[in-house]
Amino acid sequence: MTTNKLSCLFVAFSVAGFPVFAQDVGDPSIITAAKAEYSPYLDYNYPDQVFFGDTHVHTSFSTDAGLFGNRLGPDQAYKFAKGETVLSSSGVRTRLLRPLDWLVISDHAENLSLAPMIEESAPALLKTQWGKQIHDLTKAGKLSDAFMMWGTEVVSGIDPLAGMDALTQTMWERLTSSAEDHNIPGQFSAIIGFEWTSAPDGNNLHRNVIFRDGKDLADRVLPFSVYDSADPEDLWKWMQAYEDETGGHMFAIPHNGNLSNGQMFDDVTLTTKQALTA
Repeated sequence: MTTNKLSCLFVAFSVAGFPVFAQDVGDPSIITAAKAEYSPYLDYNYPDQVFFGDTHVHTSFSTDAGLFGNRLGPDQAYKFAKGETVLSSSGVRTRLLRPLDWLVISDHAENLSLAPMIEESAPALLKTQWGKQIHDLTKAGKLSDAFMMWGTEVVSGIDPLAGMDALTQTMWERLTSSAEDHNIPGQFSAIIGFEWTSAPDGNNLHRNVIFRDGKDLADRVLPFSVYDSADPEDLWKWMQAYEDETGGHMFAIPHNGNLSNGQMFDDVTLTTKQALTA
């Protein structure tokens, strides 16, 4: 085969063969003279910034975490999320490889911050028989006994801190203040929230309730807890009342619906189901 024929054959494969195998139909990198006005970015209208965070973080303000040794509060949680070095409850220095862009601290609403109250020996807590007893058990290192004592009250639906709203409000405002202090617009979003911990018959109907507001509005309420109601519809009514009264906004995200025994996705309300099975 002559040199001229080899050259022609090479050109033929280059023009006709290689593009068929090398590129997919619709590949924006294909630009021909017939499509001189085409640009792959003309219809570029989707978000191109992805922000990473966590909607479910517990601190010592959650009684289940606090009674079992989590001594880190909201400030440490936000610092850790922002990439700062934090000393863990076990005394180990720890730090994220890549900081988060936002964080929701969603501590349990049920007896919010009971563990810090015990740690600080809050006078208002020690004035009650129940408070003094769980305080003494915890200080004596009998954490399992203290947790069982508290858990019994939660399951029964009887609030052991009923009538102590002023103390709870003080602790709630600590949490919202922490969010306010660590929020850096445009850099890091410290988001106020809590977890509503309903579990009728042991079925998980938990929700992470998240405020789209700052401390000024969030401080006007106390977190809605299972002591108020175990029915999601009552939670939603409470949320609507908050929005109507403050002009603020919030939303609820189901948490661990896989442990709800299907009830998180039921086609009837909890009230209807209970009425049918009564």
